[in-house]
Amino acid sequence: MRPVSSLEDLVQALRCLPSVGPKSAQRMAYHLLQRDREGAARLARALEQALERIRHCERCNNFSEEPVCELCRSPRRDPALLAVVETPGDLLMMEQAQCYQGLYFVLMGRLSPLDGIGPREIGLDRLLKRVQDGMVREVILATNFTVEGEATAHYIGELLRGHGLKVTRIARGLPVGGELEHVDAGTLAQAVRERRSL
Repeated sequence: MRPVSSLEDLVQALRCLPSVGPKSAQRMAYHLLQRDREGAARLARALEQALERIRHCERCNNFSEEPVCELCRSPRRDPALLAVVETPGDLLMMEQAQCYQGLYFVLMGRLSPLDGIGPREIGLDRLLKRVQDGMVREVILATNFTVEGEATAHYIGELLRGHGLKVTRIARGLPVGGELEHVDAGTLAQAVRERRSL
C-alpha cells in the first residue's frame, strides 16, 4: 500500500468543508497550488492562528479570543434577555437585523438523535447554568424552523419551564416584502395562526 501523497492529503482535508465533494476539493487544491500559492499560504497561516487563538466564550459559548466575548462584556446589552441560537451565524444575523439588545447563548448545533447529537453535545447543561445566574428573566428560543430546530426549542422550553423564567419563541410567517401568491402554503398557514392585533 503506497503512502498518501501531499496532494491527496490536501484534497481529503478540503473535503471537511460543508458541501465540498471530491471534485470540488480537487479543483480547490489545484487552484491553490497552481494559481494562488500565496493565498494557500495565507489560508494555512489563518487556520493555524484561528485554531490557536479562538475558543468559546465562557458565558455565551460563541467563538471568542477572550475568555468572555465583547458582546457579553458590553454594558449596553440587556442582561435580562437571553436569546438561544443554534450557530454563530444565527447570532450574526440577529445582530445585523439590529432588532435585539439582549445577550445570547450559542448551542453550536441542534438536537438530532439520528446523528447522535443529544443535550450533552449542544451544551444544555451550560445553558441551564447560564440562565440561573439571577439576571436572566426571559429566554427567547431563536432556533431554526427545521424539524431539529423545533425539537430543540421544545426540549429547551420544557427544560426551562420549571425555573421561573419567561420562555418565548421567535415568530414565523411571511417575509417582509413577500407577496402572498409567491409564499408556500405552510408559511402562509403559520402566518395566519400567529397573527396579532393591530
